[in-house]
Amino acid sequence: MGAYRQINETLQQEYNEQSPTLKSKLIAWRAAGPIVRIERPSNLARARELGYKAKQGVMLARVRVRKGLSKREKARKGRKPSKNGRFFAMEKSLKAIAEERAARKFINCEVVNSYYVGEDGSNKFFETILVDRSHPAIKSDRFYSDLIGRKGRSFRGLTHAGRDHRNFAQ
Repeated sequence: MGAYRQINETLQQEYNEQSPTLKSKLIAWRAAGPIVRIERPSNLARARELGYKAKQGVMLARVRVRKGLSKREKARKGRKPSKNGRFFAMEKSLKAIAEERAARKFINCEVVNSYYVGEDGSNKFFETILVDRSHPAIKSDRFYSDLIGRKGRSFRGLTHAGRDHRNFAQ
């Protein structure tokens, strides 16, 4: 059995059994900030599938997003009763929201992709792969050179999470 398959199986086993190691990770992630830069991916196999390389100019961020429906402000003036709802389903996926938040935090970086790493009762956690546009190691890499010219990929629906939303809206 290959190393990546072994990594995937152990992570699946942790999720399915709700192991104490996963619970302790989630507690630590919840205590940390909503967007945190991390050194290594928690799921190396998935990160490599989505474009992560352990080289200079490539970084990872773990993003925490609240689960549930979005809440609209209470109407100040009269409304038709049928239009008076306050809780609405999100138009974007939580993954797309996480990518946009990471892009806003790390302005000099471009979002390559993201993947799910866990969830607790009220939050979902995603790890986002980011690339520094101005780094010389990235400019010379053929794989990442296409991403450098397209600024704001996550906002324009060019990442995997945004493509689903972009096609749905049209």
